[in-house]
Amino acid sequence: MPQFMDVHHGMKGISADQLMQAHQADLAIEDEEGVHFEKAWADPESGTVYCLSEAPSAEAIQRVHERAGHRPDEIHPVPLTA
Repeated sequence: MPQFMDVHHGMKGISADQLMQAHQADLAIEDEEGVHFEKAWADPESGTVYCLSEAPSAEAIQRVHERAGHRPDEIHPVPLTA
């Protein structure tokens, strides 16, 4: 399944607990769109959050994040990994 990295901006000051809550909200509904969120990272100082997932499409990721309450600003395919 294709991998994607999505990026959220404007989350300045996000805490570890808030990041985990947002990630759990995604995990709770990911199966409905055939998405699997693998990991999330955050930089509280810049307010940037990154999520790595496997999904059938960027649109499926968009739908899960929107339903979970945190729409991504960018979604990038990750065609190669090492």
